[in-house]
Amino acid sequence: ARTIDLAGAQGTVSVRPGKGDALEATVRFPKLSALPAIIARLRRVFDLAADPPVIAAHLSEDAHLAPLVAARPGLRVPGAWDGFELAVRAILGQQITVQAAIILAGKLAATYGERLSDATAIPGKLTHLFPRPERLAGAQITGMPGARARALTSLAAAVAADPQIFGARRGLDDAIAQLCKLPGIGEWTAQYIAMRELREPDAFPAADIGLMRAMADAKGTRPTPAQLLKRAEGWRPWRAYAAQHLWASHVPLGKPKIENLKVAAE
Repeated sequence: ARTIDLAGAQGTVSVRPGKGDALEATVRFPKLSALPAIIARLRRVFDLAADPPVIAAHLSEDAHLAPLVAARPGLRVPGAWDGFELAVRAILGQQITVQAAIILAGKLAATYGERLSDATAIPGKLTHLFPRPERLAGAQITGMPGARARALTSLAAAVAADPQIFGARRGLDDAIAQLCKLPGIGEWTAQYIAMRELREPDAFPAADIGLMRAMADAKGTRPTPAQLLKRAEGWRPWRAYAAQHLWASHVPLGKPKIENLKVAAE
């Protein structure tokens, strides 16, 4: 569940497993005309345009990936609701634990995010929007290292000046080159943004520790980023899905694939 902000109107959306291979989304939003745009974003967030059998057939040609693909058929690459929010969260998560990054993001939203009206808020759960770029651009952010705070404000200023900065590019290489020009964005973060926001199916953060650990040999020796990139050549053009399977291999099996989407509007 999350808060949403579209064209100056605010609301919330929550998603849960439905019957069979389906999602059920509950949308609380003051403008019914925004429903198609909200559904389109949800389809991107849950990667509903993917073709799992085609992707699985290709990745299963690799002996290491084959059992992972078989264990989680239909695994998708999760998208992001908003590119700026994703970039901020990625910067917050650099060199700290996931839980610590979640706490920082929550504090950032509570301090700089707009509070929802009582009509759309879910008390105790969803009360604030994620801060807009123009709000963070001039903020004096505390509670984190100064370099990270400056990276956030500089990123916010860049996005406020060019709201289409996370828009589609000519290709993956062009997207990575443009993203790496942004404050606080390096190769790993750029690949992560390309994967989740730009929906580049071949994005691949080769320097990710989790990916290298998942590809360790029987002796526990991990490949270097360069070695992993070379191995991943055979996974093109679905390297983002290969990454998702490798990350998922570290956690217990979850629920089965979700392919369709049902929407209940309120």
